[in-house]
Amino acid sequence: MTDGYRHEPGPGPRLRADVVDVYIVRGAWGQPQPSRAPQLLLIKRAKPPLLGTWHPVMGHIEPGERAWQAAAREASEETALNVWAPPCAGFFALEQVHPFYIAALDCVVLSPRFLALVEPPWEPTLNHEHSAARWVQLDEAHSHVTWPGQRAALAEIRDALSRSPSPHSRPHADPGRQHAAPMTLDLLRLPPPTR
Repeated sequence: MTDGYRHEPGPGPRLRADVVDVYIVRGAWGQPQPSRAPQLLLIKRAKPPLLGTWHPVMGHIEPGERAWQAAAREASEETALNVWAPPCAGFFALEQVHPFYIAALDCVVLSPRFLALVEPPWEPTLNHEHSAARWVQLDEAHSHVTWPGQRAALAEIRDALSRSPSPHSRPHADPGRQHAAPMTLDLLRLPPPTR
């Protein structure tokens, strides 16, 4: 350490990036109608380690999956939402990744996050991992989530939706496009279909 830096990594927590979050938002985008303001879906965990907590869709990336594929699968498994077909109006990757530390595992997690926009009156069908679902106003959702990274992701979503046109003005995902990745949220549109 002649220059004051440790050049070889020392011991320390593991780094992992195998967790994804999916924020499901429904509502009327770009329309000042309080009764139809965007809402965030929160689901209540039915088993440890997060028993009794409310959160967006969360899950682990399986071997051979890309993060966006895991996000689409988890949304389907946990809420029965197909992100590639109506009533889903768009499926997007958030740009920011918010690291967090899990002391019980001594690891730092980098969790890619995604957004699915759905049209009312869609409601989730929960699997065995969750015991309840509720919708909260997107503008108030930060007070309903647990972690700082989730609040930061919600701020990114609110900012992007406030600057973007309605999802109706953007191309919709084609159900046959399940192998095409979502674009980042700052573009707020999906790429052209690939076959």
